[in-house]
Amino acid sequence: MPPSWSQVDALHPQLWRAVCGYELNPALREELMQEVLLAIWQALPSLRAHDRLLPFVLRVAHNLGASHVRTATRAPALLHLDVERHDVPDPATTDDAARARSEWLFAALVTLPVALRQPLMLQLEGFDYGEIASLLGISQENVGVRLHRARAHLKTLLSQDDTP
Repeated sequence: MPPSWSQVDALHPQLWRAVCGYELNPALREELMQEVLLAIWQALPSLRAHDRLLPFVLRVAHNLGASHVRTATRAPALLHLDVERHDVPDPATTDDAARARSEWLFAALVTLPVALRQPLMLQLEGFDYGEIASLLGISQENVGVRLHRARAHLKTLLSQDDTP
């Protein structure tokens, strides 16, 4: 008979310390802890030596923690668009309507995920599909898909702004 969940629950402080060693962000730490507890719950029936519960759960925590770190290091860091740092049209050379459109576009770009924002901003800078694909390390077809999704997202936002 596998150990009861109350025995695993008694090891919560050790598990928490293990998880804290892999993630500093409090929200991601909580998420990792939930993943560890779920993995333990699923693996508990396979535990043969019930007196080895602590090493078993810590091994699960270590494996998931290491996987979490590997995944985090492979993923690009998310950078959010800072509207304050971007160029805004010169009020002396543009009319109010053009300035309002530019401000709306910058505000709308912030709502896009990075994967859609990058190719759209590169296209707005004048790069073609091939150049965007080369810069981002993706295929030209994927550039087209991302641009299509980004424009669809912007159209949805525009239609929401137009409705009273």
